[in-house]
This record gives sequence, structure tokens and C-alpha cells, in this order.
Amino acid sequence: MEMNTAPETLTILHTNDIHSHFEHVPSLAAMIEAEKTKAAGPVLVLDIGDHMDRAAVETEGTMGSANVDILNLTGYDAITIGNNEGLTFTPEELQLAYAGIQCPVVCGNFVELSTGKTPSWMSEYAIIDKNGIKIGLLGATAPFSTFYELLGWSTLNPYETLARQVREIRGQVDLIVVMSHLGLSSDQKISSSISGIDVILGAHTHHLLQDPLIAGSTVIGAAGKFGRWLGTMTLEKAGGAASYRLVQGTCLEVVPDLLEENVTAALLTHRQQAEQALSGTIVITDRELPVNTRRESPFGNLLAQAVRHFTGAPASVVNAGQLLGPLPEGDVSKGLLHQLCPSPINTCTMLLTGRELRRTLEESLLPEFTDRAIIGFGFRGKVLGSICVDGIQIKYDENRPSYDKITEITIQGQVVQDEGSYLIGTLDMFTFKVGYEELAKGRDVSLRLPEFLGNLLEEELKRPLALEQCFEQRWMERKE
Repeated sequence: MEMNTAPETLTILHTNDIHSHFEHVPSLAAMIEAEKTKAAGPVLVLDIGDHMDRAAVETEGTMGSANVDILNLTGYDAITIGNNEGLTFTPEELQLAYAGIQCPVVCGNFVELSTGKTPSWMSEYAIIDKNGIKIGLLGATAPFSTFYELLGWSTLNPYETLARQVREIRGQVDLIVVMSHLGLSSDQKISSSISGIDVILGAHTHHLLQDPLIAGSTVIGAAGKFGRWLGTMTLEKAGGAASYRLVQGTCLEVVPDLLEENVTAALLTHRQQAEQALSGTIVITDRELPVNTRRESPFGNLLAQAVRHFTGAPASVVNAGQLLGPLPEGDVSKGLLHQLCPSPINTCTMLLTGRELRRTLEESLLPEFTDRAIIGFGFRGKVLGSICVDGIQIKYDENRPSYDKITEITIQGQVVQDEGSYLIGTLDMFTFKVGYEELAKGRDVSLRLPEFLGNLLEEELKRPLALEQCFEQRWMERKE
């Protein structure tokens, strides 16, 4: 009898940074099923994190259980987490969300602060057997240590953790795959500094590698963002050794006409359940609150009030771009607030000099700042928008030159001096040098987690006199 000499192959299908773009996941599921049917050998399906994003009503209204259901129905073999899972849900919420997951959640550098151990719903690593091929799966997520510690997590050095894990499991497996929610530059560093890794699948920086990168004996892949692409790799066993080489790799653009029926039906159910969960009235307003991304507006002022009262600072500074529309008169629900302010952004306090505050406010008078498109860092709006304040009054002359329009700033009635130091309540996204970059110079930053801006707006709307106060003018134009 003639022996079958066909090479042993493994196909890897991978997604990343879907960010709850549920409009694409039925097509992704259908394409994954089609690729499984076509494959000559076993298929491994992986997601590399940031599948969840609380900007989507399905995720917000089900606290991530919609995402877990989609992962299960699609048939993933393992996943890791990104910062959108780790930083926008509390530990208790994550445990509930992943209670129903049907595959390993793998991450080696994410542990409980109190115990130093991996949480019960997560695996430090996983070894999966696919038709006799033993695959070691490692995961790593971006170590936003300061933020994670406030939530009760500790993030270990990903390079040291991965190097240790490779040494521990290399002899037990045929190949090692790293699910890296660290970013492309980190993936390249891993490939050059840690031997023994066969494949690195990347995420976090939303990079699309249409053709995988080859770094020595390591293959690096990534499939863009928002579920628009499905990453594919076919690996072939090389000779008699227990090692594999890439024979084909690409990213397939999602075909909208392909839909997986079970995923489509599940999404409809989750959407209806989420909308129902968020539909309850939390407050009734007696007036509309307009918003303006170029100038002061009542809804923008309300957000600034909410941040000032929550942080306890004498003054607050926020950007109007966080708000996607006016707050209408009448019944206000959690769903409506989520629709108008979906960004999973937290607050903080910091010390700013008067000069840094002045520069920020001057920039807010310029369209190149207010109209600037911003992507990432938790921001889910479209443009940066003007600065809205509470506890601050600004006098300015629009006819004066740029960066010299403001004639006076006061905080709680006291004139701000350039060399003075002032405690300001603001948003954590500014600490990443986004938009109004002077705010990234703030000192003694104190982060406030886990409450989001929508939670703060809800509390402010319930505060007596809040609606009246948000119509009070903060920016006063005075022509000289």
C-alpha cells in the first residue's frame, strides 16, 4: 500500500481589535466556517483581544455577555484580552462576562493584585492538541500598570513573562503561538529577543499585515481592526523535526454578503435585550441641553460640572467632543446617555500651572483644535471639540491674535497667575498627550476608576440646580 506522504499542515485563523463592531461578526463567522471546510488539515481559531467595546449598546447592555456568546458561536479555540476588556470592566464584571466562555482565555502577564495569581476565569497558558499537533498558546496584554492597579490587577513585564513561559513549555509542544495585545513594535521586539516562538499574532495598534512578517524563525501576523479582515496562515511541518514553516499567509477582506445565521440571530436577540436593559428612565428633564463642539454649550457645561463634582476639584476641564448630540427634554434613560456619551473614559485630577491652563484654553478658541479628528485612547467621538469648564471663568477677545485672545482667567473668583499651581479635574485620555497636549504636563495625577463619563452625567442630572447652572456662561467675550 502506498503511504500518504502529504505534509502535515495547520491553518491558523485570527482576528483582533473587533471593538464590538458587530456589523462584521456574522460575516467573519461565515468566512471562518468556509476556511475550515477548505483547509487540508486542522484549523486553529484565535482572537487577540479588544473584542469588547462598551461603546456598543450590545456590549454595554449585556456587560460583555453578547461578545462571549459570539465568540462561542463562531468557534474560537482560544482568546486573549486587550485593554478594552481589562480596563473598562471591574474584576467582578469580567468574571461574570467570561463565566460562559467555551474556550481558554489566555494571558500570562495579567494577575490579581492581592494574590499575584491568574484569575479563575483565565489560563496563564494553554496547550491545545489539534489532530496530534501540540500547540502552546501564550498571551500577553498591554501593561497599563497604573490604571490596572486601581482596579485590583497587576500586569507583569510581558517580555520576561513570555521568555519564562517559552522555556517552560517548549519541550512539551510542536509549536508556540503568542497572542500579543501589545502592538507591532513590541511584537518585533519579542521576535528578536525571545527564541523558540513560531508565530506571533498581534493587536492593539490596529495594524494590518496583509503579508505576514518573517523575523528569523518567527512569523508575525495581524488583521487590522473592527472585524474588517480575517487573518489566515497555513503552516507546514518541516522535515522530520517538530517545527513548522509558513507556506501561505494573508488577510482576507470580510465579504458583507456572507452571513452566519446563528450569529446573526444571536446578535438580534442581544441587541433587543441590551436596549431593554438600558431603557429605564433615570431622570426627567424640563428643557433641552444643546451641545456645540466649537464653543461653550449647556450640555458641555453639564459634563464639566459632573467631572468637577465627582473629582472634588475646584475647577474642571473637559472636551465637548465627548458628547455626540444634545440631551433632549423629557425622559432620560441609561441607554440615551450611553448613546450621547459612549466613550469608556475615566476622570482624574492633576496640578497645572496657570500657563499650562491658559495655553489649553487658548487652543480651545482655534478650529484646528476643536475640529481635530481623534481616534483611540478610549475616545468614541468624532472631533476633539472645544474646552468646557466649571469653576472657571474666561474673558477673551476673538479679534486678538491666536494664543493671545484670553485677557483673564479666574478660578472660584481668584485671578489665575501663570506661575501659580491649580488643581484641575479632567479626563484620563489627556494624560496620553492627546488633543490638548498641555494637559499631559499635569503633575500629581490621581486617576479615578472605574466610573465612566456616562455614570457621572447620570449623577449630575439628579443633582438639584444642575440644569440651571449649566446654562450659566463661563466664556465671556469682551472686545477691547
